[in-house]
Amino acid sequence: MSKTAPSEDEKFLFVDKDLFNSPMAQADWSAKKLVWIPSEKHGFEAASIKEEHGDEVLVELADNGKKITVNKDDIQKMNPPKFSKVEDMAELTCLNEASVLHNLRERYFSGLIYTYSGLFCVVVNPYKMLPIYSEKIIDMYKGKKRHEVPPHIYAIADNAYRNMMQDREDQSILCTGESGAGKTENTKKVIQYLAVVASSHKGKKDSSAGELEKQLLQANPILEAFGNAKTIKNDNSSRFGKFIRINFDVTGYIVGANIETYLLEKSRCIRQAKTERAFHIFYYMIAGAKDKLREDLLLEPFSNYRFLSAGHVQIAGQQDDELYEETMEAMDIMGFTEEERTGITKLLTYFESHFC
Repeated sequence: MSKTAPSEDEKFLFVDKDLFNSPMAQADWSAKKLVWIPSEKHGFEAASIKEEHGDEVLVELADNGKKITVNKDDIQKMNPPKFSKVEDMAELTCLNEASVLHNLRERYFSGLIYTYSGLFCVVVNPYKMLPIYSEKIIDMYKGKKRHEVPPHIYAIADNAYRNMMQDREDQSILCTGESGAGKTENTKKVIQYLAVVASSHKGKKDSSAGELEKQLLQANPILEAFGNAKTIKNDNSSRFGKFIRINFDVTGYIVGANIETYLLEKSRCIRQAKTERAFHIFYYMIAGAKDKLREDLLLEPFSNYRFLSAGHVQIAGQQDDELYEETMEAMDIMGFTEEERTGITKLLTYFESHFC
């Protein structure tokens, strides 16, 4: 029976196991005695053991056939081919630094950005949008055990949600990593998943609950506009930390939420590097304010604001005027009145005029 070709989204989630369970591949690995050795250029590279003399080992590089001598302590064991692109690195026979990095690298180059490491989910930022966050994918992860579906942030969110419902205990998801690792985006995906799952129960009667979930999702564009900025490493870097608490009732519906923010990078209000920007909202407003509002606020071109001109860098694939509209729409959904929104824009203009 012929296999059906994977769909566009499935190829970023599933691995063809048959490619790695080949007896020939297993025999080749055993015969060559493949190991990992340190490499200045690649971190680690594959080699086969030729001779052993006490603490020194003669190896042949798999890439170019060059023979070199290395210290026995610098050699790390290589896993059999059947473990290639394994979904959970806790399953590796040889759990060492070289094998972990190799597995992440191989999965990443195959478009598989999520990999488990025991209880943790390791994410490698692809710096592009992948088709793995649709409603179809959300449905695929609903109510599934972790081992039943490929690694995904949705599986982590679903596991936390089910544990909360079954054990009646608070659950926490921590997104950590360096700037540009993808913390902000994955946090948004967690919220997106919980908002969908918590509103999908049959027999739901309270129509206001759907509004709560919508408001929870729309809080992010506002927070990002006022607290995120372009840095050298990241076009949408959060310059503050946030703790998001979502409250559910006994039936699993979202009944409230609050977001605590801390450590806002105030120094960005004073200066930025040439390739960096101040907080997004200033650029959004000048680019997106329409004629009447622009006139009322006495807005001037970017070049007239010393505070912004040094960091007026256009972000690829981003239209500041469209994001201004998105931010204003998010404020409307969050319950900001027209007077409040106007007051915010006036305050931003006052800051630009008096502190720049």
